[in-house]
Amino acid sequence: MRKKILFILPDLHAGGAERIVTTLCNHLPDPLFETKLLLMRREGAYLDILDAKTEIIDIQTQRIRHAVVPMLKVIRKERPDIVFCGFGEVNAYLSMFIKLFPSVKFVARETNVVSKHVTRPEIRFFYRFYNNFHRIICQSRDMAEDLSTNFKISSEKITLIHNPVNFDFIRQQISEGENPYTDNNRKNVVAVGNLTHRKGFDNLLRVFHHLKDQPIHLHIVGSGRDEEALRQQATDLGLSQVTFHGQQKNPYRYLAHADLFILSSRYEGFPNVLLEAGACGTYSLANNCPGGINEIIQPGINGETASIEQHGEFAAKITQVLQEDHAAAEISESIRSRYALPIILQKYVDCLTTL
Repeated sequence: MRKKILFILPDLHAGGAERIVTTLCNHLPDPLFETKLLLMRREGAYLDILDAKTEIIDIQTQRIRHAVVPMLKVIRKERPDIVFCGFGEVNAYLSMFIKLFPSVKFVARETNVVSKHVTRPEIRFFYRFYNNFHRIICQSRDMAEDLSTNFKISSEKITLIHNPVNFDFIRQQISEGENPYTDNNRKNVVAVGNLTHRKGFDNLLRVFHHLKDQPIHLHIVGSGRDEEALRQQATDLGLSQVTFHGQQKNPYRYLAHADLFILSSRYEGFPNVLLEAGACGTYSLANNCPGGINEIIQPGINGETASIEQHGEFAAKITQVLQEDHAAAEISESIRSRYALPIILQKYVDCLTTL
């Protein structure tokens, strides 16, 4: 009998959680699963790639804490076999109401190393109810160990499933996009992500202050609340070789044609963009931060790590890497062999069918 899954997200704006839930809705096998998607707000770029087979339930609510009661009403009405919560703060709020639905299995997919990401006491409070979830999916060993150690989550409830990479989708996006880099006299380095403190772009700009006299151009793809401050920082540092491209519907062309991808984050969950850079055949230099970085990076094959807090040393590493040759096919295969969509999708099928 098909299992009815109700996925829950705030919206479908471009982000890791949104990408994974959209992928699951599109690719979980129809003979086994019926999917519906509850959104607080029916908006976001991934609406364009969500398959029409997934019904969207829009509760038209702006703030998560105001969405709890409408979510509970939808769960009671829909009577799903599984509720799949794909966003950390939603997971936290819903955790204390799970026992109201004894016939429903609740799955939380964590998005970050919680002890570093969740700092507000009023949200951390809810993690005392986290063991109410029937299954908690962590994307990296760092996330799993953090939940077990710092939040006393039963290890039996934690399942490690890495993020998938849809190579067919990425290839299509690359083929539809032109090379965005027009200056062949410079090396083009790209960083992609939300422009927030967590992503560490402030450190990356300090690194590029050490490279301002070299023919290396930094391209930053993304938007966020810190964009104005980062632009001002670049101006203050005299960085003429930095371009902010804003949010891009097709970031893959920036990844595929770059000479190097940089992940500057202070912490992660299991960064999709690091996987996607590798899938595009682009070598990566990543800050050695918590969140599965050392699970993804195979040193010397698809990338390497260094401490971005050491601005001068990180700058020297960028210069060194850009002078080396790295085989795009080998980089891509290092990701495909471990994280290709069929491999990861089967792990989700196994997890969900055994609930």
